[in-house]
Amino acid sequence: MSERVIREAGRADLPDVLELYAQPSMDDEIVLPLAEAELVFERMQRYPDYRLYVAEHDGTIVGTYALLVMDNLGHRGTPSAVVEDVAVAPACQGHGVGRALMAHAVDTARSKGCYKLVLSSNLKRDAAHAFYESLGFEKHGYSYRIRLAHDPKHNQ
Repeated sequence: MSERVIREAGRADLPDVLELYAQPSMDDEIVLPLAEAELVFERMQRYPDYRLYVAEHDGTIVGTYALLVMDNLGHRGTPSAVVEDVAVAPACQGHGVGRALMAHAVDTARSKGCYKLVLSSNLKRDAAHAFYESLGFEKHGYSYRIRLAHDPKHNQ
């Protein structure tokens, strides 16, 4: 019987996570070198509540996401959560991995007392939008950005 587990990622998982990010729909093969990724991962670990999670299927990493839980002064001090960098191995897309990752994110945010869980998605990713909406995510307001650094893809 095959088993899927979602767990907090460790440093040893970074090569597999970077491979997931190399997908055309994510970072199009332009990912951090492992040594730089390790430094970023160490910095993430120092945040009060910023974690990287992976989905494993029969011992192989098949998906990932990051979750940041933020304290707030507004909303009477109730924290909020942000999901980032969701990626699922192409061969596993459509097999419930993304759904399981997002359920894990919702459960984790709820257990930490968050009043909302948010994510943003590129305007061009219609399939991703339909997926998130199928999970109960609602379009809420607008997402804005100002480019502050060089974007290697120039199209995000």
